[in-house]
Amino acid sequence: MNQEKKQDIQVTETEIDQDYFSSFPAPTEQDWIELRETSDTIPKSALLVILVEFCERFTYYGLSGPFQNYIQFPDPPFYPATQPGALGRGQQTATALTTFFQFFCYITPIIGAIIADKYWGKYKTILYFSIIYFIGLIILTLTSIPSSIQSGAAFPGFVVSIILIGFATGGIKSNVSPLVAEQYQSKNPFVKTLKSGERVIITPQATYQKIFNMFYWGINVGSLSAIATTSLEKYIGFWPAYLLPTLMFIPGILTVIIGKNQYVQSPPRGSIFIEVFKVLKVSFQQNRNMEAAKPSNLAIHHPHLAAKATWDDVFVDEMRRTFRACAVFCWFPIYWLCYSQMTNNLISMTSTMQTGTLPNDILQNINPLTLIIAIPIFDSIIYPGFRRLRMPLRPIMRMTLGFLFAAGAMAYCAGIQSYIYSQPPYFDHPEGRKNDVSVALVVPAYVLIGISEIFASITGLEYAYKKAPSKMKSLVMALFLFTNAVSAILAFALVSVAVDPKLTWLYTGIAVAMATCAPIFYYIHGKNDKTDIEDDAIGSHQNRSGTKKEQMEEYTP
Repeated sequence: MNQEKKQDIQVTETEIDQDYFSSFPAPTEQDWIELRETSDTIPKSALLVILVEFCERFTYYGLSGPFQNYIQFPDPPFYPATQPGALGRGQQTATALTTFFQFFCYITPIIGAIIADKYWGKYKTILYFSIIYFIGLIILTLTSIPSSIQSGAAFPGFVVSIILIGFATGGIKSNVSPLVAEQYQSKNPFVKTLKSGERVIITPQATYQKIFNMFYWGINVGSLSAIATTSLEKYIGFWPAYLLPTLMFIPGILTVIIGKNQYVQSPPRGSIFIEVFKVLKVSFQQNRNMEAAKPSNLAIHHPHLAAKATWDDVFVDEMRRTFRACAVFCWFPIYWLCYSQMTNNLISMTSTMQTGTLPNDILQNINPLTLIIAIPIFDSIIYPGFRRLRMPLRPIMRMTLGFLFAAGAMAYCAGIQSYIYSQPPYFDHPEGRKNDVSVALVVPAYVLIGISEIFASITGLEYAYKKAPSKMKSLVMALFLFTNAVSAILAFALVSVAVDPKLTWLYTGIAVAMATCAPIFYYIHGKNDKTDIEDDAIGSHQNRSGTKKEQMEEYTP
């Protein structure tokens, strides 16, 4: 009974929010010509979710930052260490294990999405998986103490911990992004007069763009934890490097618990997989025509199938929109292959360069520093500037630019790797030893990858949320994250060339693949930008219709 009351209150609050937004006039055709497009105020509950993500990403990047060194190099005889290490398994094993960790972290979101949609909802799924995450952190920390390393317990402890952490990451990642976006309730653009007297068009597109920019900014502030953990591994050891993110995860769990009553929460709606399978089956029977699977059309041509249909026309339209969004995601594995080089092969590259007193793996933090500086600039200057010029950068264009910057980053890495191989004393067989090359040369690669993330990765999160129907948001977000897992499979295939002196060809091949995909991607999907706002308006109308229907069915005695 109490649960029913809570759900009734939640629906009422949503209706009040929609009444508030509907009090503003919708933009006319003339308004679209004359007024600039801008974002709405970000809800406080969204900031709480961003805080949770900050703590989780502080933990994730803090512990994964030292992974390559931890696996690749042997335990040094004393600290501070010239080259910190623990397991001594070599670069190929280190790259393979870090790639497996990436793969596992991004295939498990599908499990997290199913659990959230069918059983627990997003909030409970995040909470329960956080507990599993914390257990994995404790195991990793305890098995990284010197006595555990010397006794041989570090390697099995590491494997167990990354499995637990990877599994828990999936439950959190597939749900925290939709949860932060759900905190904003308006679904349609409206005209508002600012305190300055200027009339502007407030759009969900611009607001979601701002929310996900802030969300990603929080992620990258958290990822700076790798500066501390990579310094700790060099000067003290790996156990304090893992203890710090373990302790930081505690306030993240507390924020989830304390903020429970602040979040806008959607209850679990049940699994949609059976319905999706049934619609696809009928569509294939009708010459792969999804429109023919609508009950309204089946009633005319195939009454016997219409009588068995457990879905409606809106559900078929939602599936079409979902598949359209997922088609865009098919290009992301190549992008993530570029991105993942930062966490393994580029770290190994810096171990062959002159770093002075800096740990070799601290350079990866140039990437989040770039994002922390650049995201506010893009959010407050570059994107609004294009909107003022009536040339808003729509999602497909932004993703294409992200792909091009990633290709540039890999091409630059190929050039730097070739230069390292040309320098003494070890030339093209440094194998973890340092050639006479300054590590400063690698900085532009991290900057280029950071800019590519603003265009591609943030926009991908935004696109996955906006284009997904209300029933399928966690699932579509999980499918977007799954592209990371596909990327990890591609990376596994390249492990054999992740060794000196073949690394120049590795970076060159990835750069060519990404540079080839970018223009093809825009050619195929660029037309989506022309109908972006209209599609979102239609989708939000269908979502509201579906939600009202479900509420009637759920709350009618």
